[in-house]
Amino acid sequence: MTRVAEHLNRALHDLLAADPGVHVLGEDIADPYGGAFKVTRGLSDRFGERVRSTPLSEGAIVGVGAGLALAGEKAVVEIMFADFAALAFDQLVNFAAKSTTMYGRPVPIPLVVRCPSGGGRGYGPTHSQSPQKHFLGVPGLHLFELTPFHDAGDLLAAMFALGQPCLLFEDKVLYTRRMFTGGVVDDLFRYELTGGADGTGGTARVFVEGGGEPDCTLVVPGGLAHRALAAARELLLEEDLLCELLVPARLYPVPELPGLERARHVCVAEDGSEGGTWGTEVARVLYPRLWPALRRPITLLSAAASVIPAAPHLEREVLLQPDHIKRAITEALS
Repeated sequence: MTRVAEHLNRALHDLLAADPGVHVLGEDIADPYGGAFKVTRGLSDRFGERVRSTPLSEGAIVGVGAGLALAGEKAVVEIMFADFAALAFDQLVNFAAKSTTMYGRPVPIPLVVRCPSGGGRGYGPTHSQSPQKHFLGVPGLHLFELTPFHDAGDLLAAMFALGQPCLLFEDKVLYTRRMFTGGVVDDLFRYELTGGADGTGGTARVFVEGGGEPDCTLVVPGGLAHRALAAARELLLEEDLLCELLVPARLYPVPELPGLERARHVCVAEDGSEGGTWGTEVARVLYPRLWPALRRPITLLSAAASVIPAAPHLEREVLLQPDHIKRAITEALS
């Protein structure tokens, strides 16, 4: 059984071994520490100066990574906690994203900025956020999220192939979960990967084999996949409501999401706070496409409009839980 963090570490090893033009930068990523979540463990021992621990300046780290990309190299930058990506906002939005088009000709910027995100580990208000929404809508900036279904090596290759800067959000709780392989999730659910040839990384469709048309299709990012699965299991066994899950690798621009015309209801759930969210962007894209078939409005679920407490029992009240998803779908379909 391979954990997500181990899988990502192996993907980075393979990437650096295959391409001598790749550099990895970040705070405390060099051995023996190997990063706050050990995702970069072993890289500096194996690849030397191509893997560098940096000073504590997110703006400087991302600026150097974007500069390397502009000069023809490739860079993977680790932000220790996604919350701190706010400190690199100018470099991401005004330098990296603009540099692909503002020099009179297309210029590739192969830059991946890794952002460990989300709560559930008691780290408190400034180390537990899911700040994806703050980077939506920036021309030339792509948002991806790690999932337990998508191969991390393929995902890194897809991001670099775009030739534009990408943010890769990695839910910190997801690091400890196992990767799903072979199309099997558990005794009830199966999955398949669809799309991906267009550089989006594709979408995982999670379903009950032979279950028929779904009562609801849940669209969630990778960090919410296990909580959405728990809600779908309870809805099936307790309420006889059949849910499918769609888990895209790319969050923005929103990719083509398969099979939604068959759903009685669509629900988009995420861990960021409400207001100006990824879910509203998904709904904006889906409404023109699904309007003839929709029987009710798309349900949007977010974390509470609150800071994230460190105390576990308070943190659970703020972040989205399986019961929240289950209750919202039950009410929408009643």
